[in-house]
Amino acid sequence: MIDVMNPPQTLRELPPQTLRELLPPLREVVIVVYPGVQSLDLAGPLEVFSGAQLLLDLDGRGERGYRISILSRDGAPLVTSSGLAITPDASLKEAPTDIDTLIVTGGYGSIEAAEDSDLIDWLREASAGARRTASVCTGAFLLAEAGLLDGRRATTHWASAQELARRYPTVEVDPEPIFLRDGELWTSAGVTAGMDLALALVEEDLDRELALTIARHLVLFLRRPGNQSQFSATLATQQPHREPLREAQRYAVENPAADLSVQAMAERAHLSPRHFARSFRAELGVTPARYVEHVRLEAARRALEDTSDPIGAIAASCGFGTPETMRRVFLRALRVGPAEYRRRFHTAIGPTSAVA
Repeated sequence: MIDVMNPPQTLRELPPQTLRELLPPLREVVIVVYPGVQSLDLAGPLEVFSGAQLLLDLDGRGERGYRISILSRDGAPLVTSSGLAITPDASLKEAPTDIDTLIVTGGYGSIEAAEDSDLIDWLREASAGARRTASVCTGAFLLAEAGLLDGRRATTHWASAQELARRYPTVEVDPEPIFLRDGELWTSAGVTAGMDLALALVEEDLDRELALTIARHLVLFLRRPGNQSQFSATLATQQPHREPLREAQRYAVENPAADLSVQAMAERAHLSPRHFARSFRAELGVTPARYVEHVRLEAARRALEDTSDPIGAIAASCGFGTPETMRRVFLRALRVGPAEYRRRFHTAIGPTSAVA
């Protein structure tokens, strides 16, 4: 019983049983795993949602929190792609009846998991009853196999985007964003992007300040917005088979401010410009100009993250020539300008007030 003459000042002062009766029911978050799952695809969202619940408990805010269940097909212990053994909370048959948020993890085992008809049937049925469904990394393959992404925009790890589009042509695959929302369906890129997605879900449910508090507790520099591009763009290119092309590629990476025109790179490879451009695109999957832009973008990103050099100096040293040219490339590729990028991701010690 509550003493009406001396009511508690906060919910934390209530007896535990009374508090449980007064608070709204917890949101049921179900995270689906399978053998070969990427452990961080599980641990990232798990830490975010459990962190949110911990903060709600500590603050006594009385808002609706979360109960997280880790489920697998049979509930038996399994091994992740890194060799970590985990034991799910239960099997799919023991899932909560009122799932609020359904999250499907990714990993090397996702392709085999997508061939499990019982698992896919369960996902299709569970998603229909859930308020929202999300995937981390290659968990998108399972959602696509269940038909949940038909006619939808979706993303996944950049290295798997082409395969997702090939296998499921009815899915509009966008390899760029950290995460995407299409109605009640959310998809994200790989590994740490699952934490960004989970933070966005928490922010939608509660508020931005709580999401940022969780990010600080997890030592994330800042919660990244979903339209932020997946960054390691140059990693997406292939290693060319021919040594002259590899030499041109190495030279570009080591000398981003050099003359990297097709003519100059062709001369370094001892090929005609036409032959060089055709061979480069055939073996690396991008044109020389696009590759050079990626290289310069990566070099500028590192300089913005790791140094306090003025933006104009970085633009020159990375081959952009002018800050405005660099800014246009950043906006097109990363959806943010250099100054905003530095504000979010700068890690160097020392002042940065003079770099904007």
